[in-house]
Amino acid sequence: MATLVTNPAPDFTATAVMADGSFDEAFTLSSQKGKYVVLFFYPLDFTFVCPSEIIAFDRKLSEFKSRGCEVIGVSVDSHFTHFAWRETAPEAGGIGRVGYPLVADLSKQIARDYGILLNESVALRGLFLIDKEGVVRHSTINDLPIGRNIDEAVRTLDALIFHETHGDVCPADWKDGDDAMTPSAEGVASYLASH
Repeated sequence: MATLVTNPAPDFTATAVMADGSFDEAFTLSSQKGKYVVLFFYPLDFTFVCPSEIIAFDRKLSEFKSRGCEVIGVSVDSHFTHFAWRETAPEAGGIGRVGYPLVADLSKQIARDYGILLNESVALRGLFLIDKEGVVRHSTINDLPIGRNIDEAVRTLDALIFHETHGDVCPADWKDGDDAMTPSAEGVASYLASH
């Protein structure tokens, strides 16, 4: 499987359930150009690990938005199923009215284009960080039983923003406010000597 990192994110047009509960029958990824995007895939609505992730993304939504980043969820369910799941309270097995779009990938083409369609059935837990120009800058793919760390998605977004702003690179375990490195032999040596 070829990586999408450093390449343009595959665009798509699909029906999405928007944050206000309306249906956008021609939602496109390209409409988000000029913003950062965290595009994440999950296997199915009304399952087990998925609601924990979807709700966790919603709880951190203000952190993504404050960084100029949109969050978009995608699964192979229909927009009607997405809507029904949003209308079901978390304590009843739903996700509640999350504040970001959920895209319906009934044809499974979006998951296929992102290289995460498992056995022509469901999407693996793929996450793609897309920059303002529409280029994939980071991706992770988890197997079905392994949930993601949403704080790590925020940290990775911070690292991308820091690099774009300052030109320095972010070493292992870097988080916002930490020292970074000048991308040179001297910069690396200086960083390692002080840490």
